[in-house]
Amino acid sequence: MSALPPKRRVVVTGYGMITASGKNTDDTFDNCANGRSGIDYIRSFDTTGLPCQIAGEVDNAWIDEFEDGTDQKLRKFSSRGLRLMRIATAEAAEKAGLEKIEDRANIGVSLGSHGDNPAVHDLKFIHRFYDGNGGWDIKSLMETGGYPFLHFFRRKADTAATVLSTLYNCQGPVLSPVSACAAGSHAIGEAARLIQDGRCEVMIAGGCESTIDFTGMIGFILLKALCEKYTDPQKASRPFDRKRSGFVMSEGAGALILEDLEHARSRGARILGEIRGYGSSADAYRITDTHPKGLGAAIAMRAALEDASITPDDVDYINAHGTSTTQNDLTETLAIKDVFGERAKDIPVSSNKSMLGHAIAAAGPIECILTLEGINRSIILPTINYESRDPKCRLDYVPNEARHKEHSTAISNSFGFGGQNACLCIGKYEAE
Repeated sequence: MSALPPKRRVVVTGYGMITASGKNTDDTFDNCANGRSGIDYIRSFDTTGLPCQIAGEVDNAWIDEFEDGTDQKLRKFSSRGLRLMRIATAEAAEKAGLEKIEDRANIGVSLGSHGDNPAVHDLKFIHRFYDGNGGWDIKSLMETGGYPFLHFFRRKADTAATVLSTLYNCQGPVLSPVSACAAGSHAIGEAARLIQDGRCEVMIAGGCESTIDFTGMIGFILLKALCEKYTDPQKASRPFDRKRSGFVMSEGAGALILEDLEHARSRGARILGEIRGYGSSADAYRITDTHPKGLGAAIAMRAALEDASITPDDVDYINAHGTSTTQNDLTETLAIKDVFGERAKDIPVSSNKSMLGHAIAAAGPIECILTLEGINRSIILPTINYESRDPKCRLDYVPNEARHKEHSTAISNSFGFGGQNACLCIGKYEAE
């Protein structure tokens, strides 16, 4: 029986992001390393009467700065999330030299995205053509100049990946994972699998999200999932802290260029890191709750370690999902203890969401990139607003200040609403 060929190594040759804390990777990382929060009062819509009036919004000036110098092709089909994704991808593509790759059929796209929410004014506009008795004036609706038609595309979850593949002439596989808060990490993991399986050589992978509007927030408000107790927006997101009261919504995008190692070497690309392993799972519990013992999260973490062919002893740092909800913080802590045993208390664990808020499908890619950047800079980002120790959360959460520490292997957790889990094992690139 012949031996299996060695698994292809998947490396990172470019990455980029835009977040509430910065218009690119360097700005975001530097602000996070200094413990600065990007969360503030919402400016994009009227929040009067809502119990949560804060979020992590991207500065519109950063978007305008980018779009003023770019081709506006396909702009009319682009949701705000996709506009953010174009900015993140442009940074990643430039670092990777993506335009220099001749065989475009060997480049694919894997993007976690959920599309635009229908805005209140859009819903009011459409209902102008309804008679209240089941009848619709479709002819008049279509004569409005295609307004509903364009918004149909902006709301489709797969539009972002399709538009991105068109803009960058990526003729390989196109995937659109839709798995809530785990979507972006699933997109990265599945992209890595395609490269490992030899289906393509290069993938644009990541996620984008922009749901800071009434229809995007009201569901979470009704579920009592968002933070409602705060005096200072910058102190509202407090993962693992005893006084946490819910998560803070944010927006953003993160993009990575993943590449087969030999392909990257052959073209002389700079290698920024490696995706060493990927695990995914489902809680199979409740649609609105994670498993109370964190069983699904533990399955995903173990699967990522096994895929990377490493043991818990090899992990130097954990970038936690860390949403600042009682449910997530307790169950993630339990899952980490389950997987890492006695060693769990010695591994630094931190949550970027303490500074960035929760960018849903974009959260995983942004956190993956910040983890890679931290490995390359020997900096572990902090969990800010950690002031009151929770006796049920007793790990090293890197409280309040960044830690200068050399580390080479980390995992990044993304646990989606409804029990969809993804874990990425990320490593410093080391030549064989």
